[in-house]
Amino acid sequence: MKEEFSNFITEIIDKDIATNKYGGRVHTRFPPEPNGYLHIGHAKSIWLNFTIAHKYNGLCNLRMDDTDPSKESEEFVKAIIEDVRWLGYDWQDRLYFASDYYEQLYEYAVKLIQKGKAYVCGCSPEQVKELRGTLTEPGKECVCRRREISENLDLFHRMKEGEFEDGKYVLRAKIDMAHPNLLMRDPVLYRIKKVSHYRTGDKWCIYPTYDFAHCICDSIEGITHSICTLEFEVHRPIYDWVLDELEIYHPQQIEFAPLNLSYTVLSKRKLRELVEQGYVNGWDDPRMPTICGLRRRGYTPEAIRNFCFKIGVSRINSLVDIRLLEECLREDLNKNALRVMAVLRPLKVVIVNYPEDKVEYLEAVNNPEDPTMGTRKVPFSRELYIEREDFEEIPPPKFYRLAPGREVRLRYAYFIKCVEVKKNPQTGEIEEILCTYDPQTKGGYAPDGRKVKATLHWVSVPHAVNAEVRLYDYLFTKEDLSNLEEGEDFKNYLNPHSLIVLKECKLEPGLNSVSPGERFQFERLGYFCVDKDSSAGKLIFNRIVTLKDSWAKIKTRIEKESQK
Repeated sequence: MKEEFSNFITEIIDKDIATNKYGGRVHTRFPPEPNGYLHIGHAKSIWLNFTIAHKYNGLCNLRMDDTDPSKESEEFVKAIIEDVRWLGYDWQDRLYFASDYYEQLYEYAVKLIQKGKAYVCGCSPEQVKELRGTLTEPGKECVCRRREISENLDLFHRMKEGEFEDGKYVLRAKIDMAHPNLLMRDPVLYRIKKVSHYRTGDKWCIYPTYDFAHCICDSIEGITHSICTLEFEVHRPIYDWVLDELEIYHPQQIEFAPLNLSYTVLSKRKLRELVEQGYVNGWDDPRMPTICGLRRRGYTPEAIRNFCFKIGVSRINSLVDIRLLEECLREDLNKNALRVMAVLRPLKVVIVNYPEDKVEYLEAVNNPEDPTMGTRKVPFSRELYIEREDFEEIPPPKFYRLAPGREVRLRYAYFIKCVEVKKNPQTGEIEEILCTYDPQTKGGYAPDGRKVKATLHWVSVPHAVNAEVRLYDYLFTKEDLSNLEEGEDFKNYLNPHSLIVLKECKLEPGLNSVSPGERFQFERLGYFCVDKDSSAGKLIFNRIVTLKDSWAKIKTRIEKESQK
């Protein structure tokens, strides 16, 4: 089924097809650098490239732009492959690496030298920066720019052979030191790095820069539309210059606005900092915006793809409200997640007029949105757990849940009324609530037509399953982390209550045999996922998302939770 969507990129492609540019082909690629884990921002690029290819019966490659061995690893490659597959995309046999083309890239660099369009430069990074000039002043040529072609060829060959130490020389394009775009003032094409590459080992000690390698890789693979984010717009003149000077097949680079998500950082460098400095528990910490973190938390690929579709594609940078992502997730989980009952902060209720040895199995709906998901039986007994916050001895105004003398409904069960409160004589803490039940209200409805204002979830004490539940919230308290003041540390806005762990939660018995990754709606509480660290002896659930919330309510709630 084709994706029915349009944007300024599809308009460009439509015109290209109409004029038979590229022979009517559409061939895109997703080209991550394997120097970290992918995040939700990459998901937008993945969705866009693969969806455009699918829309036009085209192809989309997956290519690792692995030109910096000091930061790349096989671990990141495997994680990228897993993430793209999990999102639902297939590149078939078109998995490529920039390192596949190292020989060709080297030969193309030699060709530029032979044409007098590249030279070996021995200036230090500081000298290069000083000679580059400013936005208002042209740069100055260094003496290396006047080397003879033969000398440049010899030096570049000796660079390749490992004769020089790191930083001794670089290969630079010879373009224009007065160009209004500072990046066009003789950019670096190759640098010496005596670092072992995770794929090529020690075969190479010079590596191409992104600006040199990326356009050539696109050309080699026959890419038609090289779609990238706006920060690469200033690099497009280099992209075009390299391909034009080499006189090889020339794809078209098109830029779109990257995803900027509220209460989130989408920078590999900053995410790496959070991981390496221990602010989170690894790349797949459920608070992280990494795809593996979202997957562990319980997000679905369908929700992420729908989110990418809803936010659309433009050339204007904007801040996307994270609540839209959460709403896409709720839409999906509401249709597909089983409803169950769980009590996170248990308070014991004893129904004094219910037989001590009696157990009833009451019918509960698995998902009211989908009758085909059927029903289940949940045990009901004399002793139950309810949420501690569902009882108030002295109820405040507009508190409609259980209180002394008040009647409420138990979900799928009966009406109960509080008749007594038992407290710890030393601490004064409420330990038990004594209630009566009305046996005529089975199923939660009174034959005399009387109404109650609250329905509570519950779990039978003798049948309860113990679990640990991790309540996750936004990792940051600041809405827009993309516009910090110069020198301001983004970590100053870390949310101290982004993770709250509850150890003594009680679940209905059907959850005793769940598997990691399964998702449920805990009635009245939110959506939860079985964590990968769960085992037969220890169940761990992650809160994926609340049922409904606004940030103001979230802040109030996490402040309360932090005090418990």
